[in-house]
Amino acid sequence: MSELDHEQTLQRKKNLQEITNLGFSAYTHRYQKTHTVSEIVELYTSKTKEELEEAHIEVQVPGRIRAIRKMGKAAFITYSDGQETLQIYLRSNEVGENLWKLFELLDLGDLIGASGFLFRTKTNELSIHAKNLDFLAKALTPPPDKHSGLQNKEIRYRQRYADLIANRDVREVFIKRSQIIREVRQYFDSHGYVEVETPMLSPLATGAAARPFVTHHNALDITLYARIAPELYLKRLVVGGLDRVYEINRNFRNEGLSIKHNPEFTMLEFYQAYSDYKDLIELTEDLITGLVEKVCHTLEVEYEESKINFARPWACLTMREAVIKYWPENITPPTKEDLIDLASLQDLVKKVGAEISPKANAGQLLGALFEHLVEPHLNNPTFITEFPTELSPLSKQSPTDPRFVDRFELFIAKMELANAFSELNDPIEQRHRFEQQMNQREHGDDEAMVLDEDYIRALSYGMPPTAGEGIGIDRLVMILTGQRSIRDVILFPHMRPERKNLEESEES
Repeated sequence: MSELDHEQTLQRKKNLQEITNLGFSAYTHRYQKTHTVSEIVELYTSKTKEELEEAHIEVQVPGRIRAIRKMGKAAFITYSDGQETLQIYLRSNEVGENLWKLFELLDLGDLIGASGFLFRTKTNELSIHAKNLDFLAKALTPPPDKHSGLQNKEIRYRQRYADLIANRDVREVFIKRSQIIREVRQYFDSHGYVEVETPMLSPLATGAAARPFVTHHNALDITLYARIAPELYLKRLVVGGLDRVYEINRNFRNEGLSIKHNPEFTMLEFYQAYSDYKDLIELTEDLITGLVEKVCHTLEVEYEESKINFARPWACLTMREAVIKYWPENITPPTKEDLIDLASLQDLVKKVGAEISPKANAGQLLGALFEHLVEPHLNNPTFITEFPTELSPLSKQSPTDPRFVDRFELFIAKMELANAFSELNDPIEQRHRFEQQMNQREHGDDEAMVLDEDYIRALSYGMPPTAGEGIGIDRLVMILTGQRSIRDVILFPHMRPERKNLEESEES
């Protein structure tokens, strides 16, 4: 806290003491409102001065003070509910000595209630002609400057409450996020899906290839892992006869941070029996274009310095087709067979300068080429299909070429947004895939999956042909609200502790 802020805080504490000396409660328990500020603006902005005078509309409205202007024995207060602002007009001879003294002790950021009637000022501004003020809460810390707002991103993320007070645009992002999640639920509910909840703590770190967060359950004396993905639990439910299930869930992956990654994130995951991955291509287009139209009111969305066209149908390429399409012009392009042959892939990776482990298999090398060459070009919605089997331990192999699986990933704005499979439902083959993953773990791949015996047992009861998909909600919100960083669409993103708190923790 700066010296100026410290002085202001001391003065605000003195003001609060004087307010209580006047007989007002320091922090009131309840306030009976007739409207919010936003409701007043929505309902009465179109009313003329004469219409307001004739109707004599009495209101009682709370809000946070944004500005104060004193003009002798009269004053104007501008206050807000976080979305809209409204003006209060009061006169000392109308509100009485005690309330006028209260007014003189108010600070920017204080929460108050105003009772009176609506009118228009000489400048035609919709206002409340106040007959009474109620003191609701004192802002002991000065709010962010109303002109420059809260610009420091680290402070914005740490103090999201201050960010929401200062920046109306931030509030709109999270209102839209809520709308997106609500629309997703409505879509799946209307298509016969059942919303379910699966464990967030599991005895196995499985469901996806990622490093887990680890904890310990004292009563059971067992190690538990924060959920990487709910996939294997949701497919158990399909085995049990819930043919269409979905979950909007929190996942946790103990990995690095970036503008696209947060260790705790929100996923939509859903499964549909008697379907394959091609059915989900159609569903995904329908779901997302509907969301874009409802949230953005257009199918052409501006994101960063480009426009994304969501008009259907979307582009669809196999992974090998995409690598060949975006292959560097100055290097001899590979054939499709080159892109599945281990020796050829090792040579191709070196030529383009992609980073990869020397122990990588053919599937991992093809995946590395795709990430290096193709992802930076996929701005408009594009489905990528035909993934190598080595990259997809839970996906069913292609009936025409077992080197590949029936899977797609959806890319929008150069980011992976969705991942879908025709789910592997052969318990014998699933065990074999798990054993391959365990072998990779033994050779140093700490993101490879572990063997889940109970999941194999579930498959042995018989799972119908099923397609499943996961969609990253945070990234979808980024695109539909025009935010470059995932931290801008998560209310409380993870950050290192502040230095002062870190030092206190180390001392204790």
